[in-house]
Amino acid sequence: MSFKLPEPMLLALAEAEAAGKRGEVPVGCVIADRAGTILAKTGNRTLADRDPTAHAELRAIREAARRLDSERLTDCDLFVTLEPCAMCAAAISFARIGRLYFGVADEKMGAVENGPRFFQQPTCHHRPEVYGGIGAEPARALLIQFFRERR
Repeated sequence: MSFKLPEPMLLALAEAEAAGKRGEVPVGCVIADRAGTILAKTGNRTLADRDPTAHAELRAIREAARRLDSERLTDCDLFVTLEPCAMCAAAISFARIGRLYFGVADEKMGAVENGPRFFQQPTCHHRPEVYGGIGAEPARALLIQFFRERR
């Protein structure tokens, strides 16, 4: 029996692929409300924007907050192809995202299951439900191909 990826993760993978084609690290992110309405979908743009904070998660959080006219995204789910870094984990917490779904774990820079494990820190004010490994294989393949072409 095969597992069908949720539509928002498929969209996040498409955003990651597009980011990779632009020369950005192929990470994509989608934010959906609990009814499944897509509020934001984007990929990394750190190079294009000359902005070290232009990670897919931050860009998606900004767009969803604008669309909802609220700094709180409590009834939203965030789908991202790579385990969030510390900066993005903090933003997810501050935005009060309800559920986080991520693809491939990031042993080097990840901050959810790896590194500082941001949501497990006593100073973390909001902890989303976390589901890792969703779409890990296609997300990993995009990253491997991207970095292989650059070496």
